[in-house]
Amino acid sequence: SPTLARDRCYARAFRSAGLRQAAVPLPDGAVVHFWLPRPDPALHPVLLLHGFGANATWQWAPFLRPLLAAGLAPFVPDLVFFGNSASPAADRSPAYQAASVAAAMAALPGVPQRYSVVGVSYGGFVAYHLAHAFPAVVERLVLVAAGVCLEEADLASGLFAVDDISEAASLLLPQRPEDLRRLVELTFCKPPKFMPSCFIRDYIRVMCTENVKEKTELLYALISGRKLSDLPKINQQTLIIWGEQDRVFPLELGLRLKRHLGDTSELTIVKDAGHAINREKPAELCRLIKNYIIDSSVKYRDDRKGCWKFALRRFAG
Repeated sequence: SPTLARDRCYARAFRSAGLRQAAVPLPDGAVVHFWLPRPDPALHPVLLLHGFGANATWQWAPFLRPLLAAGLAPFVPDLVFFGNSASPAADRSPAYQAASVAAAMAALPGVPQRYSVVGVSYGGFVAYHLAHAFPAVVERLVLVAAGVCLEEADLASGLFAVDDISEAASLLLPQRPEDLRRLVELTFCKPPKFMPSCFIRDYIRVMCTENVKEKTELLYALISGRKLSDLPKINQQTLIIWGEQDRVFPLELGLRLKRHLGDTSELTIVKDAGHAINREKPAELCRLIKNYIIDSSVKYRDDRKGCWKFALRRFAG
C-alpha cells in the first residue's frame, strides 16, 4: 500500500525530529493521542491542530524541523475520531474537541501553562473554541483557512461548491474515486495532473473508511444551524491566513472573520494557493507561523514573497 508506506514515512519524520507518542486518557473515557516534543524550557510551546482530511502526521510532518529550529516546541494531537484518538461521548461539537485537547494538555506533565495555537481548516474551528473557552492558556492564535464565520445559510446562497451538509460530507469523506478527485480539484490551486486510480482507491481504503459515521456527525454539528451572530469574539492576538484561490472556504470567510475580530487580528492572503496552503505553500506558511508567534512585531513581506499584507483599517468596516 503506497498510502501506508507514506503514513509510516510521516510517523518516522516525527520520531526523527525528536517527538514521542503518548495516549492521554480523559475522565469521560476519551483518549487523545499526542506527539510530544522533548522537554526544553527554552522553546516556546505551540499546539498544532490538523484539518478534517488528515491526522496529525499527514498535516504537520513537513513543519516540525523548521518550527523546532525557530525555537518552537510543537505539541501535535490527533483530534477525536482522527488517527488514534477516540471518545465514547455523544458530543460532536468543536467545543467538545477543544475541551478534550485542553484537558489532555493539562494532564500532560511539564506542559507550560500558556501556549500558542495553530489550527488548519477544521482544526481552526477547534482552535477558536479553545481560545474562547480557555483564554488563560491560549496566548496567541493562528487560523489557517478556517471558515469559522460560515453560516448554514451560506450553503444555499451559493457561496460554497456544495449545496447542503450531506453533499459536503460526501466530498470531505470520499468513498469513491470521483469524490476524491473532485475534492483534490477544489482543494488545490493547481491540482496534480496525474492521479492513478489505483493510488486513489488505496488512499480511500486506508485514510477515508474509519469513523465515517462519527466524522459525518462532526460535520453536521459544525454546520447545522450555524450563525455568525452566535460566534463569540476572542481577545487573543490572531493571525488569519487564507489562500487567495480557496474554493473550499472562499476568501469571503476570511474577510468576514477579520471584520468580526477587528483590531486584535491580522489577515494575510497567500497568492497562488487554494485551501491546501500547507501542501502548496509549506515554506511560506511555516515562515508566517514562526514570525507571528515568536516576534509579534515582525513586518510581513509583500508580493515579492507571495503574500498580501492587509492593513487592519482596510477591513474594519
